[in-house]
Amino acid sequence: MRQGSDVGTQYRSAIYAIGDWQLELAEQSKATYHRALADAGRGEPITTEVEPAPEFFYAEDYHQQYLAKNPDSYCGIGGCGVSYRPPAQ
Repeated sequence: MRQGSDVGTQYRSAIYAIGDWQLELAEQSKATYHRALADAGRGEPITTEVEPAPEFFYAEDYHQQYLAKNPDSYCGIGGCGVSYRPPAQ
């Protein structure tokens, strides 16, 4: 429910999937990354929602490509230092 210093439901992370296949893959990906975080000593729960995709609406123009328009924003893609490695097929 936050991104940087912005707090609220509009800042929550989510994966919106189209169909059962994407839902399953998203849940598998979330579980795999949780294990990688735990192995790195960062076992906090991942709170990203995985839900069926609702109807899609484009955001207002000023929200589009936010980081490109605001390169000095605090909202960079720094990551947490733990790489995601998908499971072998």
